[in-house]
Amino acid sequence: MKNVEMKVEGNILTIKVDLTKDFGPSSSGKTIIIASTEGNVTVDGHEEAKVGLNVYRKK
Repeated sequence: MKNVEMKVEGNILTIKVDLTKDFGPSSSGKTIIIASTEGNVTVDGHEEAKVGLNVYRKK
C-alpha cells in the first residue's frame, strides 16, 4: 500500500491518507497518484471485508 493507513476499532474501519503526498503519474499519465491500496486488500481481523482504494488528482 502507498500512503494508506487502515485501523479497525470494534466494528469501525478508519482509513487515513496524507493528501500532501505524491507518487507520480498513473500508468495512463492522466492523473497523479496520492494513495493506493494497489488492488483489493483484506481488512485485518475481518477476512470477509475487502478494500480497494485509489486517491488521485488531475495532472
